[in-house]
Amino acid sequence: MPAASVWLIRTALAYLVAGFGLGTALLAAKGNLPLRGLRLVLPLHIEAVLIGAMLQFTMGTAFWLLPRFREGPPRGDERPVWAAYLLLNAGIWLAAGGRAVGADGIALSGRAGELLAALCFAWNVWPRVKGFGTS
Repeated sequence: MPAASVWLIRTALAYLVAGFGLGTALLAAKGNLPLRGLRLVLPLHIEAVLIGAMLQFTMGTAFWLLPRFREGPPRGDERPVWAAYLLLNAGIWLAAGGRAVGADGIALSGRAGELLAALCFAWNVWPRVKGFGTS
């Protein structure tokens, strides 16, 4: 398994655990436990589970499993995937933090980072997407 896939999948699992922990705390706060200030972590919970865990796991798996090139590096230039990894994780924290404190500009910059991450990832894997039985 390539190193980029390992990092994407491990980080996705860390986000999944963190997101479930935050979700548990949010549910406990709904049950009138003395955890009133937790409404600020709802954006982080959403970002951690949906973007951090689900999207990042999908990216790591796709980078690993898509068909490899016959010549040159098997998965092409990996720099766009590493850039996607960094942009996605920075975008998650900026989008969640911006939404938590009501700073729309920061949240928008986080969303822009997530979009750039998707574009960087697509730049790397698009040439490897092929129909079944084609070479």
